[in-house]
Amino acid sequence: MAVPKGKTSKQRTATRYANYKATMPTLVECPHCHQMMQAHRVCKNCGYYDKTEVIPEEKKKAK
Repeated sequence: MAVPKGKTSKQRTATRYANYKATMPTLVECPHCHQMMQAHRVCKNCGYYDKTEVIPEEKKKAK
């Protein structure tokens, strides 16, 4: 098993994480109801994904 020969410095540790950036999720327009939604997810407004109704109308009204 590999064992490091020496202590990793604070600068080397910080440099490793220096390029991490949080990004906003990609938003696209729903082709069915034209609301903004996350890409490759079921639309929360109409319940459609890829031109197919995934969440029926009855379940959306119950919430």
